[in-house]
Amino acid sequence: MLINCVAYQNGYKIAEMPIDQISDYLAKPEVFVWVALFEPSIEELSVMQTEFKLHDLAIQDVVHGHQRPKTEEYGEVIFSVAQIVTVLPNKNLKVGELDIFTGPNFILSVRSGSDKPLLGVRARCEQEPHLLALGPAYVLYALVDYVVDEYFDVMEDLRSELEEIEAEIFMKSKGRQNIERLYYLKRKVSTLKHASVPLREKFSHFNGGRIPVVLAQAHLNEYFRDLNDHLARIIDLLESIEDSISMTVQVNLSLVTIDETEITKRLAAWAGIFGLATSFAGIWGMNFEKMPELHWQLGYPTALLIIFGGCSLLYWRFKKIKWL
Repeated sequence: MLINCVAYQNGYKIAEMPIDQISDYLAKPEVFVWVALFEPSIEELSVMQTEFKLHDLAIQDVVHGHQRPKTEEYGEVIFSVAQIVTVLPNKNLKVGELDIFTGPNFILSVRSGSDKPLLGVRARCEQEPHLLALGPAYVLYALVDYVVDEYFDVMEDLRSELEEIEAEIFMKSKGRQNIERLYYLKRKVSTLKHASVPLREKFSHFNGGRIPVVLAQAHLNEYFRDLNDHLARIIDLLESIEDSISMTVQVNLSLVTIDETEITKRLAAWAGIFGLATSFAGIWGMNFEKMPELHWQLGYPTALLIIFGGCSLLYWRFKKIKWL
């Protein structure tokens, strides 16, 4: 589905046109076209491939989807892939994909699997014509920077969820539930890392080394360096969250072990108490004919007194050492 098809000149919008007029504007000097698509059909992609002369392999990646973040060069065209990560109302993460074709006089963005609109990026760029005048290279930076900014929001949600679990970690009734929540939280962190780490690896060389011609002409080294710094910060924070999750899991397991030890102590204490009573009852319950206590008038109450006295002494002792 076509979202926008706009032509710009010197940083200002000059026209919104249908797809069949793209070639006319591409032929004009100092004009570039910005087209945005959302989950396009194969026919729409074929039209875009014809208009912008896109490589077959790149189009196949867009059709198949589920690509890792990357950047590839096809002649003068840069094909970039970024993953859009958003938090659903049920706190699960949804991963979409943003495919970007950057050419000398055009930029084509294809969004799929994500309901997060990118209209704010276009509005922000149009409010800064001196930057938009740098051409498609700046739009590429703006789109990826917007995706990275969304990563910060997702990361803050993950940190809040971790703090919530940590606040409940000493509640014995939620031991297993906390472990399950920590496991799913770790999976979310891994999802965000899979989106950010490759993106940093692929875009880091845009601020140094061999820079593609399309980007070199725009002189955007500082902007891509800033983007790289943002991704590095996100990755560092995600690793910190992972360490906190691992530590929290260990603390939770330690608490479970302590609880199990306390239960074992209680069981052992009660077993000792009943073992003493059973020992006395077993001795006096033996069927020998000549036992001095059998014909003693106070034998029975004395035996009960000894049994209860011994059990009480053990109970006091176990209570003192906090086994009961």
